Amino acid sequence: MKSGNRYYSGPDSDHFDGRIFFNPGGTPPGRFRDLLKWRFNGERNKWPESWPSPFPAAVPEKQVHGTDLRITMVGHATMLVQTAGMNILTDPVWSERVSPFSFAGPKRVAPPGIAFEDLPEIDLVLLSHNHYDHMDIATLDRLQKSFDPLVLTPLGNDAILAKRLPKLRISAHDWGARIEVGAAVIHFEPVHHWSARGLGDRRMALWAGFVLETPAGRIYHVGDTGFHDGINYRRVRDKFGGFRLAILPFGAYEPRWFMKGQHQNPQEAVEGMLLCDAAHVAGHHWATFQLTDEPIDEPRQKLKAALAGKGIPEERFRPMRAGEVWDVPLVEG
Repeated sequence: MKSGNRYYSGPDSDHFDGRIFFNPGGTPPGRFRDLLKWRFNGERNKWPESWPSPFPAAVPEKQVHGTDLRITMVGHATMLVQTAGMNILTDPVWSERVSPFSFAGPKRVAPPGIAFEDLPEIDLVLLSHNHYDHMDIATLDRLQKSFDPLVLTPLGNDAILAKRLPKLRISAHDWGARIEVGAAVIHFEPVHHWSARGLGDRRMALWAGFVLETPAGRIYHVGDTGFHDGINYRRVRDKFGGFRLAILPFGAYEPRWFMKGQHQNPQEAVEGMLLCDAAHVAGHHWATFQLTDEPIDEPRQKLKAALAGKGIPEERFRPMRAGEVWDVPLVEG
């Protein structure tokens, strides 16, 4: 066992070398000089300062029961998942910026699709990793004070959160863990990504996707991932069978030479949908914060083309906008 990890200490595994976590057989994140090369490439498209959603802010019902499954988009990777009497938030961010600074960094171009004050009682938070566009301390603080939800997150992130939010109820686990919460069973599954909150803690906390087994069917939630030759999509299909719904990122992907290992593009997201056998997909990670170089509406246009190329009806893969509410259809058979 090595030392030097400020967040986690544990035995070596196929994705932890005693100090840092890694993607087995995968691509490590780019080096600092690669980051500089990208940021000064002069190819960054300018987003509008405001790009409001065509949907009004949603006011969710208190609960959704039985086999109903309702998804409400808040923005970026934040969604409200309602089913079997449970209210679940994914990677909750209500802040104006996703950055270590309140005055700089990517700024929201569309307001949250649910006003924080209109949230129903939140039972569970699925926190996929510690990048600022997914782990927002200010929002988690508000959630703890308002609802005291349980936060499920991969290894090491509990140390980050406990230091800032000592009253937050946190349950941290490794890939392969199985946790029962209410009417659902949640599994921690591999995705191809990385983690960091600053310059000195790269890959010291783990990242993960989640599979939810519920009375309404199986849900596969991915906060962030590179496609990684579809390996993880095949793995969850072989382990669980198909899914009623997959929640998949499809934006923030340019330039490919720098982003390919961490963010899949629309074509890869569609291929992932097929590989994991998802009947429906709620698409996210676009139209909220500019993280990368592509134009704001390009992910939707490329998604439309990718679906057409595979003969998949557009209504099966929705590029969700803030305030959009989707009652996901039941899977026949």
